[in-house]
Amino acid sequence: MNLNHKILSTAIIILSTMMIKAQSSTAKLPGDSTLPSSKANLEKLISYDKGSFKYKVEDYFARPKASGFKISPDGKYLSYKEKDQDKKNHVYVKDLSTGKITKAIVEKDDLIKGYGWLNKKRLFYTQDRGGNENIHLYATDTDGSNQKDLTPFDGVKVQAIIPVKDTDFVVVTMNKNNKQIFEPFKINFVTGEMTQLYENKDVNSPIDDYLFDKDGNLRGYSVLENGLTTKTYYKDLQTGKFNLIKSADWSDTFSIIEFNENSKNKDEAYVVTNLDSDKARIVLYDLKKNAVIKEIYSNPVYDVSSISTAGKNRNYELDFISYEGTKGETVPVSKFYKEIHDKLKSQFGDKEFGIASSDDNNDKLLVVVGSDKLYGTYYEYDTKTKQTKLLYNLMPQLKEEDMAEMRPIEFKSRDGMTIYGYITLPKAAMEGKKVPMIVNPHGGPQRIRDSWGFNPEAQLFASRGYATLQVNFRISGGYGKSFQKAGYKQIGRKAMDDVEDGVKYAISQGWADKDKVAIYGGSHGGYATLMGLIKTPDLYTCGVDYVGVSNIFTFFDSFPEYWKPYKEMVKQIWYDLDNPEEAKIAKEVSPVYQIDKIKKPLFVVQGANDPRVNLNESDQIVKAMRAKGFEVPYLVKYDEGHGFGKEPNRIELYKLMLGFFAENFNK
Repeated sequence: MNLNHKILSTAIIILSTMMIKAQSSTAKLPGDSTLPSSKANLEKLISYDKGSFKYKVEDYFARPKASGFKISPDGKYLSYKEKDQDKKNHVYVKDLSTGKITKAIVEKDDLIKGYGWLNKKRLFYTQDRGGNENIHLYATDTDGSNQKDLTPFDGVKVQAIIPVKDTDFVVVTMNKNNKQIFEPFKINFVTGEMTQLYENKDVNSPIDDYLFDKDGNLRGYSVLENGLTTKTYYKDLQTGKFNLIKSADWSDTFSIIEFNENSKNKDEAYVVTNLDSDKARIVLYDLKKNAVIKEIYSNPVYDVSSISTAGKNRNYELDFISYEGTKGETVPVSKFYKEIHDKLKSQFGDKEFGIASSDDNNDKLLVVVGSDKLYGTYYEYDTKTKQTKLLYNLMPQLKEEDMAEMRPIEFKSRDGMTIYGYITLPKAAMEGKKVPMIVNPHGGPQRIRDSWGFNPEAQLFASRGYATLQVNFRISGGYGKSFQKAGYKQIGRKAMDDVEDGVKYAISQGWADKDKVAIYGGSHGGYATLMGLIKTPDLYTCGVDYVGVSNIFTFFDSFPEYWKPYKEMVKQIWYDLDNPEEAKIAKEVSPVYQIDKIKKPLFVVQGANDPRVNLNESDQIVKAMRAKGFEVPYLVKYDEGHGFGKEPNRIELYKLMLGFFAENFNK
């Protein structure tokens, strides 16, 4: 399996009991703890969201009572998360023959980030501490016994987890020996015994991706040379030597997805590449001969990069290809999956559906169905009887008929590029009225894009009569490398132009009230919020900066250790601060140096343990704005990182946002 499919979360570890005591002792808290707004001021902000609304914040942001359903490899058990009265999401295992339910994993202070089956008797789960993203891997039996921290190392981040089928082993990559680089370890998930598989020695040219076959054997790896060139090495099965087969610029793609275990040729693999095309495409590749065998699939508009293959029971045949177009698209390949796809398509029509879990024999499938108006519903599908049965509606309180339409849009930028995006329109807008609009730039910014589907934020805003605009501005992923590269060294500049052009397009369509447009985003979206208020101060009514960059210089200086090998790459995406001309531009597009241009209300939100966008980024902008005479509401959560994961924190955040928007739209 290709380690591009890496487990991510999303610095400072503070236990919840310590946090409560520390509210009155500023020395124990990170950052400037005098800056966050008082409880009274925050409650006042919440009070501005007045009115008789059918739905409340909790309806959208309280976690489902049950979620994360998975079938065990032997098909005998169903596992799932279930929320208790304290908002903790524990993992349970149900014996499908007896109906007996056992609590297998207990969620305590820290969130269970992810979990799954290692074999028919054992589960894994991942956790960090307070959002610091130092992920640990744990294993436990289905009855909750024999629990082990498989990676019991402080300050270490697990990056990839690959169970080796039909064994008691899992391959894990982590930065145990050097915080900047990741190395593979083979761990016995019953005993915890660990063996390092390969050394990653060169910090300047580290291995940043490993390729394993289905038996857990290392078959290849890629090296990021001097931060700018990706070199792919493949192991000759006769000599055991790793040979260089491809050298490419970091911004191009040549990535081995997985071996074609269906073939007798042991060197045959599925590869996603755009080396000889603008759009990423999937090809069948002979790694020993270093040559394309044939193209599997491509699209003229969108990148294609995902496949799904069967297990041993069907000789690892290719089941389907998937990619993100205007909506999620699936292209059936195998006869087995074509029958499933046709059956589900006939039942669920234009809704999106996908297989969330399956037993090893593909007798039982768990199918998740959703749309722009449906949060998600699980169904059981029996591949022998071809019968579908409703298992669980994740958000039954949200009625489809009350939800707003998420409409795909496209428009021309001021310099002639075709820009794609989405607008979610409340009922009043559908009836021809101009409504307040919230512009929501995405994070990243590179290789990330907004997608069609149920968006709790946009639906919450629509419940208050607000439209939500999401623009996939240049540098967004999924639209080919030319579109992505067009945004390099344009962050805060042409990337913002595209967002502004999207706002003007929405106004021209008669959807948005030009005098009531807010901007809100997280991470790069938070940065874009600040730059929107600076670059076009008359366009926006107000803005919400959520874990956003405020100073490109301090942002670069605060990179976590495991980002440092990518610094040269980041210089090409953002700006090279060692180049005087680019450093000058970086200062011009660093919000903290341009606060004299901000004249509209700003609300800032931050997780104190954020390893990506340091707490100092938000502290800086709040201090600077308040020194200028602006009263900036500021929410900091000391048990969160890069975005809020805990239910009470998320609910408070959205109540505050609704109050902030209501206060400023109604002035």
